Amino acid sequence: MFTAKMMDSVKKVEATRKERMETEPRRMTAEEKEKLLKAYHPDYKEEEFVTLKAGPNKGEKVPRELGVLLQARSRIKDTDVDLSSPVYDTDVLIIGGGGAGCAAAIEASKAGAEVLIVTKLRLGDANTMMAEGGIQAADKENDSPQIHYLDALGGGHFANRPQLLKKLVMEAPGALKWLNELGVMFDKDKDGNMITTHGGGTSRKRMHAAADYTGAEIMRVLRDEVLNLPISLADYTSAIELILDEEGRAAGAVLMNMETGELLTARAKTVILATGGAGRLHYQGFPTSNHYGATADGLVLAYRAGAKLLYQDTLQYHPTGVAFPEQIYGALVTEKVRSLGAMLVNAGGEAFMHPLETRDVSAASIIRECANGKGVVTPLGKGIWLDTPMIDLIHGKGTLEKRLPGMLRMYLKYEIDMRKTPILIYPTLHYQNGGIEIGADCQSTIENLYVAGEAVGGIHGRNRLMGNSLLDIIVFGRNAGICAARRVKDIHTGKLTLSHIREMEEECQRAGIVSDNISPLLLPKYARTAGQL
Repeated sequence: MFTAKMMDSVKKVEATRKERMETEPRRMTAEEKEKLLKAYHPDYKEEEFVTLKAGPNKGEKVPRELGVLLQARSRIKDTDVDLSSPVYDTDVLIIGGGGAGCAAAIEASKAGAEVLIVTKLRLGDANTMMAEGGIQAADKENDSPQIHYLDALGGGHFANRPQLLKKLVMEAPGALKWLNELGVMFDKDKDGNMITTHGGGTSRKRMHAAADYTGAEIMRVLRDEVLNLPISLADYTSAIELILDEEGRAAGAVLMNMETGELLTARAKTVILATGGAGRLHYQGFPTSNHYGATADGLVLAYRAGAKLLYQDTLQYHPTGVAFPEQIYGALVTEKVRSLGAMLVNAGGEAFMHPLETRDVSAASIIRECANGKGVVTPLGKGIWLDTPMIDLIHGKGTLEKRLPGMLRMYLKYEIDMRKTPILIYPTLHYQNGGIEIGADCQSTIENLYVAGEAVGGIHGRNRLMGNSLLDIIVFGRNAGICAARRVKDIHTGKLTLSHIREMEEECQRAGIVSDNISPLLLPKYARTAGQL
C-alpha cells in the first residue's frame, strides 16, 4: 500500500477534488505545446540518438539502442544456409502472429492464396492482446472520416503520410463493421448501439471499446478465425533474415526454431512483415507497456535487406504507465481512465493540464512536474496522481467497475482500490511511431515486401492518437493481405539469395562499424528509473 508521505499527498488530492470537478483545465496553445515538448519529451534528448552510418537511411538519426541493431552483424553468413530446398513453400509468408498478421492472413486466405504465418511466440502473443482503451472509427452522427483525419493529422504534428492517413480514416467504419460481424463483443447500449467515448486529441466521441480489454477481445476473434481457415502456422519460429531473389524482390525468409535452434528456410511469392513494435528495447531506460515479443525485429529484417525506414527517430511514451506498486511497474493505465473523467494531479493536489491533451504533450507535462519537484516520491522514483475516484463521482457509482473491470482487478491484487483512492502513474514506453516506409498498397521500398501494423512508419506521423493503433492493424493488415494475395498471381520467383547480408556487413565495415550479434545496450537500464530522467 502507499507510504505515509504518499498518503499525505492523497489527502491534498482529496481536498481539491470538489473544486477541480467544477472547473476544466484549459488546453495548451500550439506554441506552449512545442516549447514543452522540446524541453521535456524524450524524443528531443539528442544525446540518446545516433546517426546511422550504413544502410538506406544513412545520415539519419535513430535511438541508440535501435542503431546498434540496424547496423549489427547478422546471426548468419550468406553461405550458411542452403536455399535450394526450402522447408516451406507458400504464396504469402506472414511474419508475426498478432492482430495485423492475423487480419492479413484472413484476407489473403479468403482471396485464394496459400498462407503461412510464422511467429516467434504463440499465435496472438502480441501488443494487440494488451491494448485496452478502444478503436477509433467515425461512424456516428456529427462525425466523419474527414474530421477523424484532421484530428489524427494535428495529433501527428502534420507529419502523417496523407495517402496512408486517408486510407486509415476512410476504411475505419468498414473495419469496425468487419470486426463486429466476426463476433467482437463491443460495448453497446440496451438498443444495440455501440457506446463511444472521447480519447486524447479527438474532437468527437469515436472510441469503441470492449470494456478495458478491447485488444484481447479483438485478438480472440481474429485468432479463432485464423484457426478456422486453411492457414498454416509455425509458432516458436523466428524470422532472422529475409530472403531476396536475384532481382532484389522479397522471396521468403530464413527461420530459426526457437526451441531447437535449427535453421529453416521458407520460400514465398510475397512476404508480409507484421512484427509489431520495439518497446522491449527499453529506450532511454524507460519501463514499457509492451509485450515481450516487441523487439524491433521487422525493422531490422527490412533494413538489412534494403528497405527504407520512416520517422524511426520518434517513439510514443504513454503518459499513464503504472509508477507504483513495483510488481506492475510500467504496465499500461489505459487512456480510457482519463476519457471517463479522471484528472492528472501533482503532489500538491493541482490539476496541471487538461486530461485529454495528446499523448506526447501529456507525457512531457508529467515529466516536467516530476523534474520540477511537483511529483510524488515513490520507492521507485517519482509519479503523478491519476484521480480515479472522480469517475464514479461524475458518472455514478459502479461506472469504474463496469467500464474498467480489468484495471480495477489489477490494482485490487495490491490492496489499492482505485474507486476510492487515486493511482500513481508515470510515462511508459508504449508505441513505435516510426517504422518501415510503405505506399498505399502496403508495399515497402522492396518489391513484394508488404508491411502492416506497428512496424509501419508514416500512418500516425510523429505522435499517435489513442485508438488508431487497433484501427491500423485491421485496415492495413487486411489491405496487406489482399494486395499480397493479388500479387502472387503475377510472380515467378527467381534464384534465391542472401547476398544482402554480406553487402550490409561490408558497408558497415567501410563505415568503421565494429558490431556483435548481441549488444549490452539491449539490456534494460532500470538504473534510470521513473522521475530520474
